[in-house]
Amino acid sequence: MTLAVRVIPCLDVDAGRVVKGINFTDLRDAGDPVELARTYDAEGADELTFLDISASSDGRATTLEMVSKVAEEVFIPLTVGGGIRSVDDVDRMLRAGADKIGVNTAAIARPELIAEIAHRFGNQVLVLSLDARRVSGDVRTDSGYEVTTHGGRTSTGIDAVAWAARAAELGAGEILLNSMDADGTRDGFDVEMITAVRSVVDIPVIASGGAGTVDHFAPAVTAGADAVLAASVFHFGTLRISDVKSALADAGHPIR
Repeated sequence: MTLAVRVIPCLDVDAGRVVKGINFTDLRDAGDPVELARTYDAEGADELTFLDISASSDGRATTLEMVSKVAEEVFIPLTVGGGIRSVDDVDRMLRAGADKIGVNTAAIARPELIAEIAHRFGNQVLVLSLDARRVSGDVRTDSGYEVTTHGGRTSTGIDAVAWAARAAELGAGEILLNSMDADGTRDGFDVEMITAVRSVVDIPVIASGGAGTVDHFAPAVTAGADAVLAASVFHFGTLRISDVKSALADAGHPIR
């Protein structure tokens, strides 16, 4: 049985507001997270992702109060990420109303955190948020992609495809694969990156970064994505969730 493709709006939150830019820079205000969450739930989103994009770089935890307010407004699975550094952080987020937890920077610093979270809460709770970009300059990786941290501002030199495979082995339940090169450009998903990661993991892959038209989503699924995530095209009214689902269905992909 083929699982339905999930369509997931993403709330990139900074200082209590949803923001969106290009390649994680030049951020502009996109609205109130609680209001947007309510709207997306009503419009038929399959899940919702809430990312506190400055929590790790600011060295602080994601705002629990805001997560609670968003969770109260939605009846779909809510993934929360940003500033998650320990099992206790995960516990607090789940108690605040999150269904899944995204980890990125802390897992790179200490990969065993993935296993610890999966062991305590189950791997279905754990989403590895992987911000990757094509290598440039002196950086070299086997796949041609490297992992970045702190909202894409910090190069790690770690091979993104190899890291995805290791995270899956450690217990990650899903991979949120965000192309930092495509993020906010609306030029389409990085299908080559999706294909590369799909080839080394058997857990769900969520494609993120680059959505601009309804025609961009089906190729990401064909490349191996189990879900498609977008932000600015939904926040600023360029596309509706129903538009994306119709395009996926027209391309022969099952939807909910």
